[in-house]
Amino acid sequence: MKKKNSNLKLQKSKAHGYRFTVGRFLQLAVALVFLVFMGRFLYIGISKTVAGQDLSKRTEQLYHRNQVLKATRGSIYDRNGLAIAEDSHLYTVYAILDKSSINYKNKPEYVVNKDKTARDLAKVLPLSEEKILKYLSPKQKVFQVQFGSAGSGLTKDQKNKIDAMKLPGIKFIETPSRLYPNGVFASHTVGLAQPIYNKKTGSPNLVGTMGLEAWFNDTLSGKDGYRISAVDASENQLPNKSQTYKPVENGNNLYLTLDSQLQSFLEERLTDVQEKYDPVSLTAVVEDMKTGKILAASQRPTFNPQTKKGLTKSYRDILVQDTYEPGSVFKILTLAAAINSGSYNPNAYYNSGAVTVGGATIHDWQTSGWGSIPFSQAFPRSSNTGFVHIEQQMGSKTWHKYLNRFRIGKKTDVTLPGEQPGLISFKTSTDQAVTSFGQGVNVNVMQMMQAFSSLGNNGQMVKPQFVDKITNSDDKVVKGYQVKKVGKPVYNKKTRKLLVENMKRVLNKQVGTGYSYHMNGKSIAVKTGTAQIANPKGGGYLKGDSNYIFSVVGITPTNNPRYCLYLTMKQPRRMTIPAEKILSSIFKPVMNRIIIMSKNDRASSTNIVKVPNLKNSSLSKAKNKAKGLGLNFYRLGTGSKVIEQGIKAGEKIESGDRIFVLTSGQIKCPDMTGWTIEDLHQFASLSGAQINIVGNGTVKKQDVKPGTIIKAGKKIKISLKE
Repeated sequence: MKKKNSNLKLQKSKAHGYRFTVGRFLQLAVALVFLVFMGRFLYIGISKTVAGQDLSKRTEQLYHRNQVLKATRGSIYDRNGLAIAEDSHLYTVYAILDKSSINYKNKPEYVVNKDKTARDLAKVLPLSEEKILKYLSPKQKVFQVQFGSAGSGLTKDQKNKIDAMKLPGIKFIETPSRLYPNGVFASHTVGLAQPIYNKKTGSPNLVGTMGLEAWFNDTLSGKDGYRISAVDASENQLPNKSQTYKPVENGNNLYLTLDSQLQSFLEERLTDVQEKYDPVSLTAVVEDMKTGKILAASQRPTFNPQTKKGLTKSYRDILVQDTYEPGSVFKILTLAAAINSGSYNPNAYYNSGAVTVGGATIHDWQTSGWGSIPFSQAFPRSSNTGFVHIEQQMGSKTWHKYLNRFRIGKKTDVTLPGEQPGLISFKTSTDQAVTSFGQGVNVNVMQMMQAFSSLGNNGQMVKPQFVDKITNSDDKVVKGYQVKKVGKPVYNKKTRKLLVENMKRVLNKQVGTGYSYHMNGKSIAVKTGTAQIANPKGGGYLKGDSNYIFSVVGITPTNNPRYCLYLTMKQPRRMTIPAEKILSSIFKPVMNRIIIMSKNDRASSTNIVKVPNLKNSSLSKAKNKAKGLGLNFYRLGTGSKVIEQGIKAGEKIESGDRIFVLTSGQIKCPDMTGWTIEDLHQFASLSGAQINIVGNGTVKKQDVKPGTIIKAGKKIKISLKE
């Protein structure tokens, strides 16, 4: 019994010793871990680094925000302050589906209720609830999804409506964009600005890629600013912490020399000719020859900068990037050189029909000629043989000197990208002879406008210009317009008078080639041209009645020329009437507009008004404000208080234009017949409707009946017609 008790005591003693040993070991282990942690904390406290990372810097980064402040691209206006191009923003909506996305308040940043989210989004996006739900329920696990083309290109108004729904997990990507409210409107001249991804900022920036948008890109772009500040966990700035701030420098604005009314009218006439006669190309320019200001300019083919329709087929700016043989309009330059050099004898006679130079026979357009006629008839009859004789009498050296004075073969340096200088073939006597009637010499349209400007300044050429002034974001003038003389006067006042007299005779029914351009009671003078087109396969010129570049240049008034209209038409593929009849359908109405404009001196027009602030006004008060300025007031909704307006306060528009306002209540689809593209943009912006525009001009048809209730995202197809 004593032995048993002794063994039991021994076992207890061993167990106690074991527990004591284990306890000691645990104590030592805890102490060691504690020492390790203490050592680690001491190391971190002293070195302030973990795995090579500076903790103080990481903490500073965590509570610092480096925010890029985006500059607004400057606007482009016409000479009266009407908007041609201005900044806008589009949005792409996306949904986060990953449930790990939780914010600092432990609230979900992912889509919680897919059914509710789909139901609400369907009220704004042009997608059915079922289609949206399908996007929100992908077969494979993804972090986020987008909603195809229907979820991109959203307006600010559409974004605001979705934001107001406060749907968890619904986010937006903002993309800068450019609004061109006039559609096809001097498209190649004004150009195009498009969002291009910037590697430094990680976001897209608007960059000019064509026309004036490209040439003045740095002027329009401005400079981004930034703000670096300390914030707390709720993203509020800490009051006792300093911040670094660099303000935004918004882009400057361009005020062009273009006149919106004249430009729009010109576009209509060009479109009409393009649709009826299908020319390969068509150009038109109106210039104030006294100053070099371009009042209207366009071409066909062209494109719509708002929709990008036609862009892939008409990327080239024909006015400066294409060169051509000008034909008989060039005889203005030849006659000027001959008169001014004392080589022109209008009363001497020559045999018309044909002349041989350097082994080559040159014919008149009427191959039989008009017999023996005086040189005074060479210009109005547009006789090639007469001008060969005039060039020979003048001498090639004298003629070449005048070609240089007119700066043929040299760039005008007009503010448009890609200008081609052209060339002069002047080696042989034949080359020299044919340049007298615009063959063997290649020019661009702006070179011809520069040469024609001499008619308005007694022989002094001035540079064609598109920009009237540059203003900063506060609309203060940074750079004003200055007339830029080009070289010394090419000829004198007496020569100019004789040139105009000869151009007036072109309109004479008996001896002139330009009677189709005659306008009763109008003080105009013209010169026509029919230039052959070199065979692209080599060897001479193309054959056929339509294989020419037909042209006409006209000036007004004849006593003291100021305005010039120059048209060219290349190869009309449906030439059902004579070329001069086709061109006169543009020339006469546009020239008539120019004459009216000159009489009214629209440069100081009183028809331009500033848009008042109508927001938060009662409907009746807003209506009275708008009508007092001569604006057509249009309400969307049924409420009695203005929530939003279609054109921002302070912008300049023309008296008689529509201004749209939004009130509460249902929006009914209006009868849009006769609306302009600007009206449609206002309506879409305020209503949230998605409008698909086809054609040019004003509204002719709509596929949604007037009176239909319009909900955000409603698709409406609109057909425009000139």
